[in-house]
Amino acid sequence: MIDYSDFDKVVMRVGRITKVQDFPEARVPSYKLEIDFGESIGTKRSSAHITNYSKEELLGRKVVAVVNFGPKQVANFISEVLILGVDTDKGVMLLSVDGDDAVVGGRIS
Repeated sequence: MIDYSDFDKVVMRVGRITKVQDFPEARVPSYKLEIDFGESIGTKRSSAHITNYSKEELLGRKVVAVVNFGPKQVANFISEVLILGVDTDKGVMLLSVDGDDAVVGGRIS
């Protein structure tokens, strides 16, 4: 069990995927992503094992990501945020935000 104060240290924000590129250098099939988190955080990069989605399905999609982990080197790429998803038999299913009310940069609470 953790205290709420521990959970409160994890900063999760709504972001919009603005760029999707293949990442052939990764050991596990992945994409390189750029995600806009709004004015206060800006654009961050992430490597994600979500190739069960097409690039077209990802581009413009709102996602939920942890934005306060330290950077992580993945092959020749620095991943700055962790996009959240659920492991399934069909691959990772992204946690996402529906509708326009949840603004880019909005904090998950």
